Amino acid sequence: MEEVVCPSNLKAALRRVKQNKGSSGIDGMSVDELPAWLWANWQRLREALLAGSYQPSAVKRHTIPKPGGGERELGIPTVVDRLIQQAMLQVLQPRFDPSFSDHSYGFRPGRRAHDAVRRAQGYVQEGRRWVVDVDLAKFFDRVNHDVLMGKLEARIGDTRMLGLIRRYLDAGVMVSGVVVERHEGTPQGGPLSPLLANVLLDGVDKELEKRGHAFVRYADDCNVYVRSRRAGERVLAGLRRLYARLRLQVNEAKSAVDLAGRRKFLGFSFWVAAEGRIKLRVAGKALGAMKAKVRELSNRNRGRSVPTVVADLAGYLNGWREYFRLADTPGVFRDLDKWIRHRLRCLQLKQWKRGRTVFRELRARGMSVVEAAQVAANTRRWWHNSALKLNFALPTRHFDRLGLPRLAP
Repeated sequence: MEEVVCPSNLKAALRRVKQNKGSSGIDGMSVDELPAWLWANWQRLREALLAGSYQPSAVKRHTIPKPGGGERELGIPTVVDRLIQQAMLQVLQPRFDPSFSDHSYGFRPGRRAHDAVRRAQGYVQEGRRWVVDVDLAKFFDRVNHDVLMGKLEARIGDTRMLGLIRRYLDAGVMVSGVVVERHEGTPQGGPLSPLLANVLLDGVDKELEKRGHAFVRYADDCNVYVRSRRAGERVLAGLRRLYARLRLQVNEAKSAVDLAGRRKFLGFSFWVAAEGRIKLRVAGKALGAMKAKVRELSNRNRGRSVPTVVADLAGYLNGWREYFRLADTPGVFRDLDKWIRHRLRCLQLKQWKRGRTVFRELRARGMSVVEAAQVAANTRRWWHNSALKLNFALPTRHFDRLGLPRLAP
């Protein structure tokens, strides 16, 4: 705990919390207000942490939609608790991380989702065309506190640190102004939660290693690659037993032994090229989620100008393109680029609204009288009209100048 409250560690934690920003917790304090609060209250907070008497605040419940339907529940700690958890993480991560499995990639320094996907691709390329795809039912909500604390106690000798972790696990959730007690789960949304998940699941990793399996784990997503369905069924049965020891439940509806090309991993799926090489593509669900986001950002009823919409799209598309750059499907990306520009042309037509305005604007952009009149005569058919030679009046270079990223290389 002395290392946690060390000034240099706290300064680094404060920088990270400010970078991550995020919403306020139940006390309403923002990240920007945190430095001034620390200036006035740090000595009292430090003494409570060193004495082992600090009591965390309840977390604020927040739900976000899941790509496949349903909702994911997040617990938003106060900014003070986020700072303390970040400071604890910076002390605990270097102690735990070197002992974690080489097959584990989620939330670890120097490891990324791309590394996990590439390793999975390598296993499939080796001929392990079957995958044991295991999904845990509400993992972060169902972590057994006693099992997790038992694993932490084997590695941490400072009872103040252990006591504080336990209190963070037990911290209630604020629902409609009432604090509801928590008896299992880790508050997904706090800086410490991913490390605690890796601590809990490392035992499963080590057992899979001992049995010589080819697998990749990213947080609670674990894929084991095998050479036959029969081998996969045996592995799945073994994983059920391993997870049961941790009091975790396998989601049978989403878990399966299947051909690797029919399953997704971290937003990607595999396909076999003509020469027999295993290549990556964007999984269907990830593609659907991306289109839904583009539709939301380019909604024609939101009353925003095309340059404003392009600016919003640019922020999203640049991040999406960077993440999915491993996908070897340039044709898919070209089609997406065309579809996005089609939506923007449609948006521009609607904003011009009247046929007279449409005719004038299209003529000003070099469209012939006949073609401009044809489009202007059907001003309510936005999607149809936006495909009528508007690539001449609003060409690709027009959207390039506005700053619209291209997904195709």
